Amino acid sequence: MRNLPIDPRKVPGWGVDANPENDPTYPMRDRSNEKKTGMDWKRPPQQRKAVEILRSIERNNLTAVFGTSTPPSGVSGMIRRQAFRYSESEWAHWLLLMAADRVNVVEGLAEDLSRGRIPNIPGEMGIRSELAHNRSGLVTKALIAGAVLGVGVLAVRAATADRDRRREARQS
Repeated sequence: MRNLPIDPRKVPGWGVDANPENDPTYPMRDRSNEKKTGMDWKRPPQQRKAVEILRSIERNNLTAVFGTSTPPSGVSGMIRRQAFRYSESEWAHWLLLMAADRVNVVEGLAEDLSRGRIPNIPGEMGIRSELAHNRSGLVTKALIAGAVLGVGVLAVRAATADRDRRREARQS
């Protein structure tokens, strides 16, 4: 079997950026080695900064527009600040951000309870939708959660019993 030369014009999607007038990466493409600057559009006006904004160490300036609805606060905010000390290409950055999200959930529950509101955890987790559309998945998740919880309880009991035995052995 011979390898025939492929005409890129006949392959759908190939050479899509050959025409600079139809460049899908415009205006974000790095054009530092080209004659054009690549950014010939007017930058939108800078949004005023009213709360703390965490920004990547890869960016030397703030984006023109950014979210301000949930500024970093509490323990989760401290974890997020730590995460932004790492590059976005490092695992630590993303793992710390995921940990901060989990801590923020607990902070939200504590805040609800402190204000006298009882959070609707099953509703927020979408249990009704799971029952209606993914019953087997919900049962599987419940079984796994029960098994993990059971193993955790057994581990705590075993550690407590072992500690008590060592304490008794020292006292006698």
